[in-house]
Amino acid sequence: MEEFICSVEFLRGPADLLARVSSEAGGVREYRDPIAGTVIDQVVNDLQEEFESAPST
Repeated sequence: MEEFICSVEFLRGPADLLARVSSEAGGVREYRDPIAGTVIDQVVNDLQEEFESAPST
């Protein structure tokens, strides 16, 4: 059975990259930086922490 875990959107603006992350545990949050790698690292680290602390089902 599949279940929703999270949604991640990456949007390129004129001066920076925006990542919008949505999950049941963390709600909606945004990350913004002119360097794409920085935004991606922030998203990965945040989701890793969220999923490691989530109870197992």
